[in-house]
Amino acid sequence: MSPTTILWLIAGCLMLQPLSTDLYLASLPHLGKDFNVSPAAVQQTLSFFVIGFGVAQLLSGPLSDRFGRRPVLLWGLGIYGLASLACALTPNLNWLIAARFVQAVGCCTAAVVARALIRDAFTPTEGAKVLTKASSLLALAPLIGPVLGSYLQVGFGWRAAFVFHTVFCVILGVAAWRYFKETNLHLNLEAVRLRSLITTYRRIASADFFWAYTLPGALSYAAIFTFISGSAFVLIEVLAVPTEYYGYCFSFGVSGYLIGTLVCRWLLTRIGLARAMTIGTTLSLFAGLLFAGLILAGVHHWTVVVGCLFLTMGAHGINFPCAQTGAIAPFPREAGAAAGLMGFITMVVALVTGTWVGMSHDGTLLPLALTSATIGILLFGSGWALRHHRHTHAAG
Repeated sequence: MSPTTILWLIAGCLMLQPLSTDLYLASLPHLGKDFNVSPAAVQQTLSFFVIGFGVAQLLSGPLSDRFGRRPVLLWGLGIYGLASLACALTPNLNWLIAARFVQAVGCCTAAVVARALIRDAFTPTEGAKVLTKASSLLALAPLIGPVLGSYLQVGFGWRAAFVFHTVFCVILGVAAWRYFKETNLHLNLEAVRLRSLITTYRRIASADFFWAYTLPGALSYAAIFTFISGSAFVLIEVLAVPTEYYGYCFSFGVSGYLIGTLVCRWLLTRIGLARAMTIGTTLSLFAGLLFAGLILAGVHHWTVVVGCLFLTMGAHGINFPCAQTGAIAPFPREAGAAAGLMGFITMVVALVTGTWVGMSHDGTLLPLALTSATIGILLFGSGWALRHHRHTHAAG
């Protein structure tokens, strides 16, 4: 495969996750009205997606180490496509939640294979640069997705978002079938045996440098998941932003992610992986404290939410490519397992965050702002506490 083919396949696989969450964000308040349930109940369509995404990574990563990236990816895309269709046809909220769980299983497989593919084909520094390029393309999904989802909701209702998921998956699956060549040239025959699997995960989890990248990366995802979970409710219901305009608000905020990936690429060239992440975690802290400070000061306006989303997304555009590459790079023979464990930890943190956002929503902006600030503090604190391990590993 050419580098360009690899880049587009990685971007397409990584796009599945933001499309799976962002495309129907404008529909969340409407789902509550259609099914006559509370915001916390609607949040389960996100929460169970996160659970499925996180748990399945523990298996899909080792499966790709054992059987190869290509067959695991194709099976995952098949599961995702069928589950997306089931979401579009679901008769009630419980069935939608179940279908979202299965959809996440297929989605996570694509993400794990994409991260492992980077480790297969590139050195750590080159991989980080490729991932930032892919992330720049990936940013198209959360930029366009909420706008498209808002108009799909207004024009056709919430089921249209899942029809779009199905169509996108079919296109990606055909492309993967035609262009994706196997990159795992050293299959690990022991990868899915229980004893070997436990040993592998224990060895990865015992590495300080793995946590030095994984913990800040997971908290950075939690920072953006705070807005993914709560922005539709505060913008549409609290601040009375029309549904068709919500997508533009969210997309503008997400444009920060695109800018962040471009900044990350520039930082990697000049100061390296570890120091680039230090800058990203500092920006995350600033964004969270700014959000809480403005809300506590009584500045309750949609521009505050969108502006702080922009800064948080910008920080994530720096943090996450560094975290994904740095956490997986030391494990060339277990890249799938390392990617899966990192993804599992990231989704657990996101699950806790999303659940809390749904439970704490009280019809005001304050719970969301305080949650954002708290995560910013934890993110910066973890990055600062573990900085020595990142710099030591980079020097080694």
